[in-house]
Amino acid sequence: MGKPLTKTQITAEVASKTNLSKKDVANVLDTLQMLAEKRVVADGQFRVIDLGKLVVRKTKARIGRNPATGTEIKIPAKTVVKFRVAKNIKSLAKR
Repeated sequence: MGKPLTKTQITAEVASKTNLSKKDVANVLDTLQMLAEKRVVADGQFRVIDLGKLVVRKTKARIGRNPATGTEIKIPAKTVVKFRVAKNIKSLAKR
């Protein structure tokens, strides 16, 4: 596995494939991020067709262990955002 792509690398790659300027692609990515944030807050999810979706999930409070000392600690309940990968992307990993 290689290093994750940076926003600059993604912008450059999309710009070269679409004949859009890097500035226009960066604006699209920023708008997509802003839209995702708004939809997750409002609807609890944001779906990108053929890529996956962001979903809000609540975790229960539980008891965990400090790995350094082995002592029990209380982990409070919280709300998290997770990304679920689309089926077509999951199938690529099985190849």
